[in-house]
Amino acid sequence: MEKEQKLQRFFEKESQWQSAYLAFRSLMEDTELKEGYKWMHPCYTLKGKNVVLMHGFKVYVALLFHKGSLIEDKFNMLVQQTENVQSARQLRFSSVEEIHDKQEQIKWYINEAIKIEASGKKIEKQQVEIEIPTEMAEIFAEDEAYESHFHELTPGRQRAYIIDINKAKKSETRTNRVMKHRDKIMLGKGILDK
Repeated sequence: MEKEQKLQRFFEKESQWQSAYLAFRSLMEDTELKEGYKWMHPCYTLKGKNVVLMHGFKVYVALLFHKGSLIEDKFNMLVQQTENVQSARQLRFSSVEEIHDKQEQIKWYINEAIKIEASGKKIEKQQVEIEIPTEMAEIFAEDEAYESHFHELTPGRQRAYIIDINKAKKSETRTNRVMKHRDKIMLGKGILDK
């Protein structure tokens, strides 16, 4: 199915956020951004570069700004999804009424995002060192092939595994997770890969 059809179906599909999506769309129509469809959501671009994505969650609907960390948070509305997200920021809303009430602020953020993209500014990603858990280091000491394959993964994939392992409170659980991930790591896969 072509992207235009998928996009139209997205806006026509009944959902708890349908009216919110349409409200966002009407705000986008007043900009120079080109409407497209990526990652199963409406995505707005400037000269082929992603600027804004709209998406819905259980308790809120959001506009995600791909270079949101560069936007001055004039109205104190930008949200960093998780501490691991470096560049993207969201504007979150719990109702279509809230979107209507704050449409001037939303337009301001959209225009700032467009200016940033047009300027060519880039996000300087910070390489954050994550320490390998003790349990993982102990297993690596006995299994050099496992360690070698782990270090061949991209930094993002390594980071995802380490974050998952470190979420466990007990050492025994961390050890179990290290062993559970071994097969995927040996195949060069990320934690979410099938």
